[in-house]
Amino acid sequence: MLGERLAAARKAARLTQNDVADQLGIRRQTYSAYERGVSTPDAHTVGILAKMFGVSADALITEPSVKKHGTEYCTVPVYGRLFPSAPYGTEAELLDYEEVDASLCEGATLSALVIRGGEMEPRMAEGDVVIFRRQAEIPTGSLAVVSVGGGEATVRRLIRYTDGIRLVPLNPAYEPLYYTSEEIRTLPLTFYGKVVELRAKLG
Repeated sequence: MLGERLAAARKAARLTQNDVADQLGIRRQTYSAYERGVSTPDAHTVGILAKMFGVSADALITEPSVKKHGTEYCTVPVYGRLFPSAPYGTEAELLDYEEVDASLCEGATLSALVIRGGEMEPRMAEGDVVIFRRQAEIPTGSLAVVSVGGGEATVRRLIRYTDGIRLVPLNPAYEPLYYTSEEIRTLPLTFYGKVVELRAKLG
């Protein structure tokens, strides 16, 4: 449960409930209720707590498996933006949570990212959400969440070659970008993971 993970992360960071409450600007009883599972912090507060405890928001939020209406699911964080250059736990703009089929969560760490821009249209539009499995090695042909040179993470189709990779937008109006093996190391390119599900807006 989230409360148990908050308590464990706080203790690992050698902070008291009073310390955390003071930094959040709330009463100790209010924070204590988060750890006891009486109330749930919003996404913004979870992001602040992750930074405070020196962990990722994913580690605090992701529920291994919960049954709801007869269906097992896990809860994953939805990020508006991801930046590899920021310290661990402060790498993201945490917006919300998504419930995902538990089978996708088995043995994996999942996150979600909001699509920005038109590079992946028509399949993915701005405001759609992709669920991705956290992994550094991404097979060729997969849709990958990737960042170039410390910039904001985006979604592209990844094509591997012997001496580099090509990042391909699905929108033909945008040019694919090729990076050599050396550029992958020196820019660098950061691979967050492989897209496993798309949640598109109706409209």
